[in-house]
Amino acid sequence: MELIEGIKGRRSVRKFTDEKISRETIEKIVDAARFAPTWKNSQTPGYVVVENREIIDRIAEKATFSFSHNKDIIKGAPALVVLTSINKKSGYEKDGSFSTNKGNEWQMFDAGLAAEAFTLAAYNYGVGTVILGIFDDSKVGEIIGLDDSKTVSALILIGIPESEPAAPKRKDVSEYLSFI
Repeated sequence: MELIEGIKGRRSVRKFTDEKISRETIEKIVDAARFAPTWKNSQTPGYVVVENREIIDRIAEKATFSFSHNKDIIKGAPALVVLTSINKKSGYEKDGSFSTNKGNEWQMFDAGLAAEAFTLAAYNYGVGTVILGIFDDSKVGEIIGLDDSKTVSALILIGIPESEPAAPKRKDVSEYLSFI
């Protein structure tokens, strides 16, 4: 698959078949995603794959702020990837200071790069994904037993797409681009 084809072709998939994704395929996806850039090569992202149905359902019930749309999507996915970040590393210098005015916001920038790399790699292997942002990160961390040195940055549902979602309408390039 060509890179541009992957960027333009990947969709947010919200309906999956019951087929499980092999651990070998997930390892290939993470192997590619680990090349996403991070602040000073800090390599802070981590991926916790939840395949246990009880834990997935518990996250859906207890950590979605009662947002029924996300609750239903999570319950319909064969697996859930919890994207984590190591706290106080991305954007920080060794002495604990910042060398950017973004402060600790750089951590989420790195997580976003990691999430996009993960979803593109998944698409390459025929795996559908959707990144969810409406969730209680501390509750998810508690449910999966996440160490306090890490934060839940995103939830990524993975599975074989039930169907191919249509491409959403995009703004014209002229609305994105300006030159000075």
